[in-house]
Amino acid sequence: MAADTGTTDTEGLGDGGDPDAGVGSGPTTGTFAGLLLELRARAGLSQEELAHASGVSVRALADLERARTRGPQRRTVQALADGLGLDPAGAAALEAAARPGRPRPRPRTHPAQSAPTTGPGTPLDDASGATSPPPPPSPTAASVTAPASAPVHHPLALPRDLGDFTARGPALDALRALAEGLDPVRPPVSVMTGQPGLGKTSLAVHAAHRLAPYFPDGQYALDLRGMDPEPVTPREALGRLLRALGVPDRSVPAGTQDRAGLLRSVLADRRVLLLLDNAVHEEQVHPLLPGTGHTLTLVTSRHSLAGLSAVHRTHLPPLRREEAVELLTRILGPERVRAEAQAARDLADLCGCLPLAVRIAGQRLAARPGERLGKLAARLAAEGQRLDGLQAGGLKVRAAFALSYERLKPESRRLFRRAALAAAPGFGPETLGLLADLPTAAAAAGAEELVDAGLFQPDPRAERYRFHDLLRLFAAERLAAEDGSGRRAAALDRTADWLLGRATAAALRFDADRHEETPGTDPDPATAPVGRAAARVWLEAERDQWLAALRRAAETGRHRQVIDTARAMHWFSDLTQHWEEWAEVFRLAVESARALGSRQDEAVQLNFLAWAHSLCLHDHAGALAVADEALAVARELGDGLQTGWALGYGAAALHRIGRTEESLARFREAAARLRAESCGQARLAELTVLNAMGHNLRQYGHAEEALAIHRRIEAVCLAGIPGQPDLVEMYLASARQQIGNDLAALGRPAEAEAPLRQALAYFESARMTAWTEPARLDLGIVLRTLARDPEARRVLATAQAALAAMNSPRQAEAAAELGFLEEGGHRPAS
Repeated sequence: MAADTGTTDTEGLGDGGDPDAGVGSGPTTGTFAGLLLELRARAGLSQEELAHASGVSVRALADLERARTRGPQRRTVQALADGLGLDPAGAAALEAAARPGRPRPRPRTHPAQSAPTTGPGTPLDDASGATSPPPPPSPTAASVTAPASAPVHHPLALPRDLGDFTARGPALDALRALAEGLDPVRPPVSVMTGQPGLGKTSLAVHAAHRLAPYFPDGQYALDLRGMDPEPVTPREALGRLLRALGVPDRSVPAGTQDRAGLLRSVLADRRVLLLLDNAVHEEQVHPLLPGTGHTLTLVTSRHSLAGLSAVHRTHLPPLRREEAVELLTRILGPERVRAEAQAARDLADLCGCLPLAVRIAGQRLAARPGERLGKLAARLAAEGQRLDGLQAGGLKVRAAFALSYERLKPESRRLFRRAALAAAPGFGPETLGLLADLPTAAAAAGAEELVDAGLFQPDPRAERYRFHDLLRLFAAERLAAEDGSGRRAAALDRTADWLLGRATAAALRFDADRHEETPGTDPDPATAPVGRAAARVWLEAERDQWLAALRRAAETGRHRQVIDTARAMHWFSDLTQHWEEWAEVFRLAVESARALGSRQDEAVQLNFLAWAHSLCLHDHAGALAVADEALAVARELGDGLQTGWALGYGAAALHRIGRTEESLARFREAAARLRAESCGQARLAELTVLNAMGHNLRQYGHAEEALAIHRRIEAVCLAGIPGQPDLVEMYLASARQQIGNDLAALGRPAEAEAPLRQALAYFESARMTAWTEPARLDLGIVLRTLARDPEARRVLATAQAALAAMNSPRQAEAAAELGFLEEGGHRPAS
């Protein structure tokens, strides 16, 4: 999330600075407001005087005395007590009066991370004068009960709020009014626009944190990367939002419109705040907006987004000079600024009162407690290039960044520059170390230094970092100026080699022939993921990085490396077939095979690509075309195994297209061709083809023929396939599920129960959820046919809930079976 500099309410905003506002007309004594009025009157202080003595803004005092804010937090109460000169007993009485007004946590059925806990000691106002929103109106039970799919933790959590946020009071008040008056028929959208560095993101993040109690089902922040050469597409943004909202990967639709519709459906019954940061244009934002429900959407952009209609708009101007000085005060402390008041005003002017530039100047001074403000002001005045940058469009931010950048150690500067080469928005110390040619520990230490300098933004939960979009551009400029094309290429190649080495080693743990073997190809065995679970975590977390490394290898002609990595990924891809990137992985491998003139590799990778088109992209016409290409190459080579796979993939595509007879003919040809091969891989391929063909035959009304085929698979599995014990067990379970369904279709449900139970037991023991629940549904249907209603009801209910959670198409079938059972029917299984 971008780190535009932020701001918090300052004294006098919104109430005209009237020192006696509210005196004599406030709430009765006994409330916090009444007691505060009484104590201020007794002390003979105006609001302005008490604000100066306590550090609490005039605006905040006015809200407290008018009972707009009923429960200030303890540090605010203590500041007021100090300003009023109260003794310990008086301070305790003031604290006791504040406590009842503090908002309490709203009840909910899950420990959602979405809103900070409210209550004694953790109110939402702060001593800087930012006033907390009142507790939301009492909602219905349904509105505070998050759907079962709402995640407790998610990857789009809000960035950390700024404790020294300054000004922007009217904008915050307007956003709070949107939250309080939210119309679920027309969920509000607030668009924050203006030039870079004005604090759009910081305002949005600060507002999101303050408004969190209104949205107990979560706050989600997504950087749309509008400053990148290739901003996030609406389709990608929708996928990330849906997954963060708890939609499983396998349930996220393929098309942009379908994803947008699902997002609207998910948000319709939740109280959610969406922060869409760095939008590039209206077309990027439109699909991400909710249709109905209690969602507030905050959008930030450098562009006006004029095409977004019926939205609330906030265009941020630069800070006023006094606001810029207040920001410096919050960073450096009042004593230091008060000692050099004119130098502070000069600095504000030299920074153009641009929040980001002011913040960078303040952070540099904070890191040098003994340095005078006047010294920095003189330096800025003497360096015309920086002044030009601070006053002219995008240059103003570049100069401020350069000021911090030049203060870094050479090693940290290199780390900052090279991070611009990272493939993903977020990156960890491991990738940083590779790019900068540093040990991981040194890269981690350097990254923390860059966080302290305001040049990196840390992930709130993991040891990962990211750039503000302008900082990424600045880092890329410094990279081009200082490193040269040769060094940049060497850094990319070194990183790509390492990442592909680890990715290949991790993927090989899932290979059918060697999954328990410790891969010896990892570039750093001491830190390599141990076991399948850890390997999968690494492959998923670093997916963007190793995929970029694969692209780099392909671009630079390291074709054998591309092919080896893609081949290693084959079995792992079966576990993650919802990843659409597999089509790119295998397409790159096909191109590399052709570049090397390796027809054997081309046939293999074309078959993998046909699989990806079919199961990852659901592009069955494309799958058929690629399978035909694979078939032509395999036949040219006389490779029976690849010929069989190509025939099988083509047959499956034909079935899904609806060309039934062609599909069956090709399935039969595939099975015959594979049967003629003697290797273990051919047996697995044959079983795959036969299983699919039998399933389709049963759907076409040929259950007897399907049963014969599945019995043949069972016999092969029971006889065993050398070197494939684990896979044989899986194929045996799958065959028995099909046998059970064949028997049920033939009107023999009593015989169908045993093989279905055997299949279910295996899938459960192997934790294969996507296989378990369809088998459970099949068993429930048989039990219902056998009139064993209580057990059938339990089995079907369990299957229906699990299938619904996976968004499986068979959930409707399970619901229909349950409904029929409730009506007392015992129709034959179909």
